[in-house]
Amino acid sequence: PASAEEGFEIVRRRLFEPLRDAAQYADRDAVARAFSDLYSSQQQEFPSECANIAYENRIKAAYPIHPEVFDRLYGDWSTLLKFQRTRGVLRLMAAVIHSLWEHGDRTPLIMPATIPIDEPRVQSEMTRYLSDNWAPIIEKDVDGPESLPRRIDAEVANLGKFTATRRVARTIFLGSAPTSDAAHHGLDDRRIKLGSVMPGENPAVFGDALRRLASTATYLFQDGNRFWYSTQPTVTKLAEDRAEQLKRNPDKVAQEIESRLRAELRDLGGFYKIHPFPRASQDVPDERTTRLVVLGIDASYSKGSPNDAEDAVRKILEMRGSVPRLYRNTLVFLVADKNRLQDLDDAVRRLLAWQSIVNEKESLNLSPFQVRQAEQQRQNADSTVTARIPETFQWLLVPVQPSPRESVRLEALKLSGSDSLAIRAFKKLRAEELLITSFAASRLRMELDSVPLWRGDSVKVKQLVDDFAQYVYLPRLLSPDVLINCIKDGVTHSMWEQETFAWADSWDEEAQRFVGLKGGMPIQNIDEESSGLLVKPAVARLQMERELEGGKPGFSENSETGSLPEGVSESGVPNRTGGPADRPLSSLPALCKRFYGTVDLDPERVGRDASKIAEEVISHLLVQKGATVRVTLEIHAT
Repeated sequence: PASAEEGFEIVRRRLFEPLRDAAQYADRDAVARAFSDLYSSQQQEFPSECANIAYENRIKAAYPIHPEVFDRLYGDWSTLLKFQRTRGVLRLMAAVIHSLWEHGDRTPLIMPATIPIDEPRVQSEMTRYLSDNWAPIIEKDVDGPESLPRRIDAEVANLGKFTATRRVARTIFLGSAPTSDAAHHGLDDRRIKLGSVMPGENPAVFGDALRRLASTATYLFQDGNRFWYSTQPTVTKLAEDRAEQLKRNPDKVAQEIESRLRAELRDLGGFYKIHPFPRASQDVPDERTTRLVVLGIDASYSKGSPNDAEDAVRKILEMRGSVPRLYRNTLVFLVADKNRLQDLDDAVRRLLAWQSIVNEKESLNLSPFQVRQAEQQRQNADSTVTARIPETFQWLLVPVQPSPRESVRLEALKLSGSDSLAIRAFKKLRAEELLITSFAASRLRMELDSVPLWRGDSVKVKQLVDDFAQYVYLPRLLSPDVLINCIKDGVTHSMWEQETFAWADSWDEEAQRFVGLKGGMPIQNIDEESSGLLVKPAVARLQMERELEGGKPGFSENSETGSLPEGVSESGVPNRTGGPADRPLSSLPALCKRFYGTVDLDPERVGRDASKIAEEVISHLLVQKGATVRVTLEIHAT
């Protein structure tokens, strides 16, 4: 009897002409070197013995047949009672070589993955040593015209380019069919790649093909990293049947998707609230903070074609129940991609099928191996669903309106990244300036003037908060707090007359003047419900000067004596008009009880100017009975 190594020579001499010239030897050596480089450069993907020079010599000795073919035939097939080692190998390889020659095969070596099991002559030569029930298994799960590997390659372009799934299935069949009933059977994933991958190809592609095949094949078993075909169906067939039955129960699938997505959306990502899967428009409150609305799978989106998502968005945007929605500039919408929804549906049905099998393992009388297989497949299905949810819910529909004269339209933004869905949405909106988290006072002034948002010479803070929440043509603010902080900065701004605005506590209708008018100084205790007003700078300056000239300063009441330092007006702002800056405090109306003043100091002579103010103003206030004086030094530096 010939050994495996002698079998190389016997088969090569009987089936091929010998190499005769130097060019043929050079071709052989180049092929052996290419395979050896592949195995040594990616040692983690292949069996360890393939990385040494001895395996390269084996390739040369077996050329043009890969040594793995001989290892499987002499090591596995020779264990079959009817399979004669040399004669059986010769008969099988003669059929293989003849078929490949007829079809003009150009692969550098004949490998397990290139054996055309779908060819009748080859299949007949292989199944003659096996039981009769292997033929339908080959037809369904290995290499038939309508087999599962062919379907997977057709559906996944990255696999179909290499016919990776079909090659993996052939390799597993060659290495497992004759030993399916043995105690230790099957091929590990490294040896499967050894029989499938050629130089220039990525082993990871074949690993992906193996995972897809193992998760759906009826007769392919997996135990850890070992795989084998068997004549008995796996629990995969049961899972397939149950997954198919779930097509008649779409509500259960939708419920699972919603449940997993709700868990995903526990991370708000920067939004104040998220409203998942509203059943009707009244389920989305009418509030002033910007929120993310997540639509269900019944309202999916497809770019460039009419879709349910846009209709659902407009209904929620326009109405809340039976009343018109007021705050329409506070909603953005996350929707599913219509084209990817079917993939997610398939993955969820498989997950539910495997989950039900694991739950019923005792009533189904599963063996320990089948239980492990079911649990592993459930885990794989769970990972697939987790990955496909963000791939499916990838569209943001954002209401936009370029100007008040144009109609509101929906802008579609595609999400990407590895963050949670809410974080992806928040980052995308902020990057596109469709959600503002920090608003400049100068930009608010621009909006006030250009729209305009003024109501006459002023506008109430509460009105302004409502405007930004209502009108889609205004910037979308994260919350009213963004606007309040902007107002505080604007009133304090040293260039308030040119770039921002003034502040007033209220408007006195009877006196026709703003009360508590301020510009260029801090304000406290305002919120979105404040009754205060923003005032046009020119109007504020006019009132300040008019009150100065008319002797009606708004800063002092019941002061008895004293005078203001040079450069400080009685309206509480620096004197720019040459008015009566040194008028005695005793000349003011007798009812006054409060005094407030500001002055610009020379930064290089702060001590001198502050001393003068202390002598001429502060000292007179301190001697008043019951007086409480507070002095603040404020610095603005750019």
